Amino acid sequence: MANPILPGWEYIPDGEPRVFGDRVYIYGSHDNAGSDSFCDYKLKVWSAPVNDLNNWTCHGDIFHTRPDRDHPSDTDWTDYPLYAPDVVEKDGKYYLYCYILWNKGCVAVADKPEGPFKLLSQYKYDLPDNCVEDGVFVDPGVLVDDDGRVYIYCGFEKSYMAELKSNMYEVISESYIPDIIPADKESEKGFFEACSMRKVGNTYYLIYSPNKGNRLEYMTSDSPSGPFTYRGTIVDNGIDYPAGNNHGSICNINGQWYIFYHRMTNATITSRRACVEKIEILPDGTIPQVEMTSLGFEESLNPYKITSSDIACVLKGGCFITELDCFTRVITAIKPGAVIGYKYFDFGEDFSSGTMEFAVKANGTGCNSTITILIDGEDGTEIGKCVIGAASGTYTAIVKNVTGRHSVFFKIDHNYEGWFVDWYKDRHLFELQSFVFMK
Repeated sequence: MANPILPGWEYIPDGEPRVFGDRVYIYGSHDNAGSDSFCDYKLKVWSAPVNDLNNWTCHGDIFHTRPDRDHPSDTDWTDYPLYAPDVVEKDGKYYLYCYILWNKGCVAVADKPEGPFKLLSQYKYDLPDNCVEDGVFVDPGVLVDDDGRVYIYCGFEKSYMAELKSNMYEVISESYIPDIIPADKESEKGFFEACSMRKVGNTYYLIYSPNKGNRLEYMTSDSPSGPFTYRGTIVDNGIDYPAGNNHGSICNINGQWYIFYHRMTNATITSRRACVEKIEILPDGTIPQVEMTSLGFEESLNPYKITSSDIACVLKGGCFITELDCFTRVITAIKPGAVIGYKYFDFGEDFSSGTMEFAVKANGTGCNSTITILIDGEDGTEIGKCVIGAASGTYTAIVKNVTGRHSVFFKIDHNYEGWFVDWYKDRHLFELQSFVFMK
């Protein structure tokens, strides 16, 4: 699956990936297209076979703070939204850790990783409420260590951790440690939210979102309780793309490490979709920063198959992805100077022809414009131009033959000159639905 990795109509941010048995599971919040608020009142889970990461199954809703047409509420003390969960396995049971906005969080339990999860308990602790935001336990990230001990990592603008008792929901008071990641608001490394803990070998990786930027950073330690040393950035979802918060974690699937994160859509930071990039953990424990791509779990994209516009990983000039309905997502607000990019396509090694055809499906807005098609970056090699008319339809152009693996970029401009040219500088020229190359 290309990025986003789930069906286009599904909005799962804050993803915590977990491999249980022969499947990988994504647990996260649940957003809605074009929403004006983060998350809603249910949690869902998707999974795929570790040997077939293009075949995702939705297991439906797994926990609720409000009743819906099929389920009662799982919480009788609140009906506030559910944020950023995590799930771990211990002794054959699966434990779901919930963050509930402005309310005491809770733990639910299931016999299977896809649920159904049943309420076990609210968090129990003998600590001052101001230590743990009145029991909210923001963005819980949970680690079951090799010795069976269980730790929970939480926080918003200040971080904290504690060890849990064997019942999986009660805090061991003397284990509480505040500020495991410094909260320096002047530092780009300072903690903001989104704790997620993973153990790789004998090293503990604490992934988090910093208080400046749109990145996922990481710190490491040789102990689950720290001290933690800052190591760097894993991914930044705001590079040449509509920026917003970030939340995710790392996961090893069939020997390959990935970083799971999310991207913004619908011109809002509250409508986010799950994405993934391959990463490498070097022998010294560092993770080199990776770029955002359109690849997801793919090695390369096929330019000779129809590409949906919404897998773009570069959006500059104010354009953005939006959902028109559950079948249709387009790039809209495309103005003169907009740049749209996709990484990476494999055009193959066929030298039999000197040219090929490019076709694009667009929704017209009454303007005439041109797409300049480039490979290897927005300042890369131009291979052709495609004129887009005023009406909705399919537009084609002859472009240079391309071989090998390349990014593809579109630069857009209007086709007007003369007295009224300035009138078109802020016009929405068209909406991009999809495109394809043909030999």
